[in-house]
Amino acid sequence: MKARLIATGERAPSWVAEGFAEYRKRLSHWMPLELVEVEPGLRGKGRDPQRAIEDEGRRVLAALPKNAHVIALDVPGRPWSSEQLAARMEHWRQQGRDLAFLIGGPEGHAPEVKAIAAESWSLGPLTLPHMLVRLVVAEQLYRAAAMLANHPYHRA
Repeated sequence: MKARLIATGERAPSWVAEGFAEYRKRLSHWMPLELVEVEPGLRGKGRDPQRAIEDEGRRVLAALPKNAHVIALDVPGRPWSSEQLAARMEHWRQQGRDLAFLIGGPEGHAPEVKAIAAESWSLGPLTLPHMLVRLVVAEQLYRAAAMLANHPYHRA
């Protein structure tokens, strides 16, 4: 099983890129994780934000691997504890499909993206910078995989 994190936004700050790279390296023992950055839609004075969301949505859909199980990161999604995420990961492994985790733009996902998602995952009610979400997702996926492998990383 492989995973792809499709994230709207480009050029993460170095501390995010370094942290993400560290967790991706650790996770590679159990599940390869690829980051695909999708160009954000144009925003600003005189621009239609709905068009930006639609443009992002088209790019996200184009980046999806074939037959992947799609999980959209979304505030109204289901919040999972680390233990629940590990249980979901075990379920996904049993399905035998690759995974695609989606991080939308500032206004969230396009309706077409939400429609294709099999699941919606919420990191909680806090508003987080989208670049930070990349790092949190990578760490939580590593934690879940470590729990499934009885690795001592998770101490709850």
